[in-house]
Amino acid sequence: MALVEQNRNGENAARLSEARASDYIALLKPRVMSLVVFTGFVGLLVAPGHMNPVLAVIAILCIAVGAGASGALNMWYDADIDAVMKRTRNRPIPAGVVSREEVLVFGLVLSVFSVMTLGLFVNWLSGALLAFTIFFYVVIYTMWLKRSTPQNIVIGGAAGAFPPMIGWTAATGMVSWESVVLFLIIFLWTPPHFWALSLFTTNDYAAARIPMMPNVRGEASTRLQILVYTLIVAPVGVLPWVMGFAGPVYGVVSTALGLAFVAHAWQLWRAPSAEAALKRAKALFGFSLLYLFGLFAVLFCETLAQRAWTWIGI
Repeated sequence: MALVEQNRNGENAARLSEARASDYIALLKPRVMSLVVFTGFVGLLVAPGHMNPVLAVIAILCIAVGAGASGALNMWYDADIDAVMKRTRNRPIPAGVVSREEVLVFGLVLSVFSVMTLGLFVNWLSGALLAFTIFFYVVIYTMWLKRSTPQNIVIGGAAGAFPPMIGWTAATGMVSWESVVLFLIIFLWTPPHFWALSLFTTNDYAAARIPMMPNVRGEASTRLQILVYTLIVAPVGVLPWVMGFAGPVYGVVSTALGLAFVAHAWQLWRAPSAEAALKRAKALFGFSLLYLFGLFAVLFCETLAQRAWTWIGI
């Protein structure tokens, strides 16, 4: 018995020694984190009033660490299906360089640290929203929805939509309709974005037994629902200008991007063959990233310009 325990300890030590800093960075899902940080920062920037720069940096770092913690806990729980899917089988846990136990501790420590730091240094409402976001992504989406319903990404998309609201709340100490609109843009954008991805990774999800929309309802139904959600998100994307917390440049760009998004979804829905649908799905997936980044980038630049003009007295 002692020999078995000694062997296990030796295996764990060897596994730990194989882990590099890059492996722990990979656990944080840096590509997802970068989008989360950007949208959170835009939410903080466009919020009314002035926030102490040091506290603003702390808030953004906490949002980043919280997002990374969510990613790590997601990989901890999904290690079994990550090992099956082609696009995830090289992640640190299925690759054997980090143990699930280490990732669990890593994710929990980062979660507690980010929430407590945000609450203590900024305000407890933003800290509570960050805590709820982590809980929603890990427990509601990863542990429950992802493996149980084809609507997983519809409801679970809320987790990725909270960062701009957290940023807004960090700056103002309150939730407003403007922050709700920023939330809705990402929330409604998520289904067409991920369903487009699932259309050309159907076999991967089927192998992992994840009930994504194409595997459960079929590709035709998925393409139609992508179009429906795109028709909804396009006008919602213009609301910041309509509500007056974005300027005319945003109004023009958001309208143009929304129309282009709808055009991509329409072409996908009307694709004459499976091969054409696959190409259209890849094109829509790529454009959807441009769409969301474009909206928040213009909002970011417009807000910076307005504040610069105010500062120099124009």
